[in-house]
Amino acid sequence: MMRAASSSHAGVYAMTPFLRAAIAAAMLAAAVTPALAAGECVVDDPTGTPLNVRSAPNGPILTTLRNGTRLEVIEETRIGAKRWLFVSRGGERLGWVFGAYVVCPKGGDAPDLAPGQPASRF
Repeated sequence: MMRAASSSHAGVYAMTPFLRAAIAAAMLAAAVTPALAAGECVVDDPTGTPLNVRSAPNGPILTTLRNGTRLEVIEETRIGAKRWLFVSRGGERLGWVFGAYVVCPKGGDAPDLAPGQPASRF
């Protein structure tokens, strides 16, 4: 945390190296990663592998998306307990993805957070 810099500077505090690094990292993350727009979601596959985009839920794979890819959710369906999302990117309709690997911010018209995802992400 904070500690006195020296006895000759009473009331003046210096940051510890840990706090200084944490603040720098937070500032860098905020500058590099802009907030998601309303209705925008992001691929967040905990396995680190690309997320499959399919022609239908459980259908043939059309393409893949890397973690961090921003998407818009057009439609949502459930098959059993599994949540599937029909997504687009930059106005281009892509296909269906497994909803557990897509995170959307709270509020607005965006879908809820995917099951199993931490609510504090956005």
